[in-house]
Amino acid sequence: MAAKRIFPNWLKGVIIVVLVVGAFIGWKAYQIFWGSSVTDAQKYLYVHTNDTYENVLHRIKQEKIVNNPESFDYAAKAMKYPESVKAGRYKLTPGMGNRELIGNLRGGFQDAVKLRFANIRLKENLAGLLGKNFEADSAQFSAILNNEAVAEKYGFTADNFFSMFIPNTYNIYWNTSPDKVIERLNEEYKKFWTDERKEKAKKQNLTPIEVSILASIVRGEALHNDEMPQIAELYLNRLKKGMLLQADPTVIFANNDFTIRRVLNRHLTIDNPYNTYRYKGLPPGPITMAPVVAIDAVLNPAEHDYIYMCAKEDFSGYHAFATNEVEHLVNARKFQKALDERNIKK
Repeated sequence: MAAKRIFPNWLKGVIIVVLVVGAFIGWKAYQIFWGSSVTDAQKYLYVHTNDTYENVLHRIKQEKIVNNPESFDYAAKAMKYPESVKAGRYKLTPGMGNRELIGNLRGGFQDAVKLRFANIRLKENLAGLLGKNFEADSAQFSAILNNEAVAEKYGFTADNFFSMFIPNTYNIYWNTSPDKVIERLNEEYKKFWTDERKEKAKKQNLTPIEVSILASIVRGEALHNDEMPQIAELYLNRLKKGMLLQADPTVIFANNDFTIRRVLNRHLTIDNPYNTYRYKGLPPGPITMAPVVAIDAVLNPAEHDYIYMCAKEDFSGYHAFATNEVEHLVNARKFQKALDERNIKK
């Protein structure tokens, strides 16, 4: 009968120590790479253009993005992230492990910005909005929006360049440069102006740019979307007759005073090409960013012969329309009386 092999106690001890150390190393590795790391302190990690790994690590520490920056640092170096830093806006999910986070950072798998804009009055307002949503600041966007050479590159002038921007929601990466953001919005503009829309503009004897300019006036006049086609037709009628548009919103724009609630004779005297009480035809550019509903109202106007309108005295936001000056003056007096009764003087 063979003798039973007996392991010395010291060997058993060594095996137990090896197993315990191995288990600890495995557990530690799991915690470093796969364990919960990302906190709920921030929604995004912003990595700027030309950031180094040290910049990223400093921001992670400063903004308390992970529970253990030292573990993140170890994992990042093990995964060779310091040599692969990519700018971007990276979504953070609480409980995300270092391996997943670093994988996103190394691969440049960033979350796009959902850029939404509407009801933008001036280019400066658009520059401010873009500056809040992208890495570049508002000054950089303002410079490109006011650059005549850039406007001409896309077929616009400095005055009408604002008509290129169609209100909508666009997915664009946070670190996209200002010139590339403008290029992308021009692509969207060209998609918006389909052959069907261009043909409708042609039937009104307008270019797409002119449609947007008129639509901006319609937007300035209308408080209710359902009245836009009527207002659009009124101005189209005046254009066809060679009449002054006499649109109050253009006077407010020309005076650069958006606090005006009641356009008075003194406001009408300003010598400015946007003052449609003095200058025939459309102004040089839009007075605000025209919404799609206003553009489509110009392309699909209501059919009527009205050439005058005045706000209704009930302050409903709707207008009283007229085909002649006599009817219009009656409507105007009603509204002026209502303004006086409410002590609205300017």
